[in-house]
Amino acid sequence: NRLIIMVLKKGDVFVFLVGLVHFKCNVGYGNVVAIVAFSSQNLGVVTIANTAFGSNPAIVTDMLAKAFQAEKKIVKQLQNTF
Repeated sequence: NRLIIMVLKKGDVFVFLVGLVHFKCNVGYGNVVAIVAFSSQNLGVVTIANTAFGSNPAIVTDMLAKAFQAEKKIVKQLQNTF
């Protein structure tokens, strides 16, 4: 449940290890093009609640609220639970 932040620039490549929950956010002002490929045939189990709300450092509340379409107050309560 660790938050890793990386800013990618044109031409950069980032590989997510098997089983990692991930998300993307365009922090720039222009459009972004991403090419994504999934290759795992054995997905396994990943608990989203622990990962999203219990990460260290915490994922920004505004981002989680937008992703889960929830009020910021509810997201804060969930983060405090984990």
